[in-house]
Amino acid sequence: MLRLMPLLLLMGMVTVCLAGDEQYELGEDSMRHEGVPRGTVTNHVWKSEVFPGSIRHYSVYVPEQYDADTPTAVMVFQDGHTYLDEKGQFRVPVVFDNLIHKGELPPIIGIFIDPGYLQDELPKKRGWRPRPQNRSFEYDTLSDQYSRFLLEEILPEVGKHYNLTKDPDQRAICGISSGGICAWTVAWERPDEFRKVLSHVGSFTNIRGGHVYHALIRKTEPKPIRVFLQDGSGDLDNQHGNWPLANQQMAKSLAFAKYDHKFVYGEGAHNGIHGGAILPDSLRWLWRTSEAKDSVEK
Repeated sequence: MLRLMPLLLLMGMVTVCLAGDEQYELGEDSMRHEGVPRGTVTNHVWKSEVFPGSIRHYSVYVPEQYDADTPTAVMVFQDGHTYLDEKGQFRVPVVFDNLIHKGELPPIIGIFIDPGYLQDELPKKRGWRPRPQNRSFEYDTLSDQYSRFLLEEILPEVGKHYNLTKDPDQRAICGISSGGICAWTVAWERPDEFRKVLSHVGSFTNIRGGHVYHALIRKTEPKPIRVFLQDGSGDLDNQHGNWPLANQQMAKSLAFAKYDHKFVYGEGAHNGIHGGAILPDSLRWLWRTSEAKDSVEK
């Protein structure tokens, strides 16, 4: 049953739309506009040695404003296909194009990584089905393995083609559900490499021990991490834990330890509807260079 539950969570994440979700709508920053330069997206396949036997899709977004002579900011996305989809709930390439064009974000190279499949060939179509068998192990495990996967494999590979910054303050990581706790784990394990985290309906519950983070944060010397959490009162409640309570515990612990953090708590379910609606403001907050006016609404 434990192996089945991450699949059920994954399926629910993309299909459940409950009372409360209907109030969240995408804004103008998530729409295409004439005159806004478009970045380019290239698609790739990677066979990992850090996760032996796994193979996955990943994509690289490069803004039109990219300058090969300048080290460029980086943002990594778990479950990359769901953040990359320009008709989906997040539409990150569209949002990046708009905010970079307006000068509200620096030029950012986006790396959109799917979970690993444990088979010789990948499904031709990216998505949740068939199930990426290695997703829960990669995302929910509390260890440095996923950070090593990024630092030893993916970033060096992308860095062969683009001038990526090595400044940890200019490296961000984002994910939804188990991808959200994975984003936090990467920064927690390697704050010398990643210092910005964006989590949507993060699974800070006991799938593979993630419920301990709110206690660890209180008992550990604060790390130089800026973190944005989003969740909704209609999120999951099952044998692994209660997602709304877990995210509230995380926010309280981050406040206690005086982290640079923000928690936006709404009414939606375990999906990207709320997170997508506030994504432009979330990114503005995460990438701010000064204590600008806080514009993120519930």
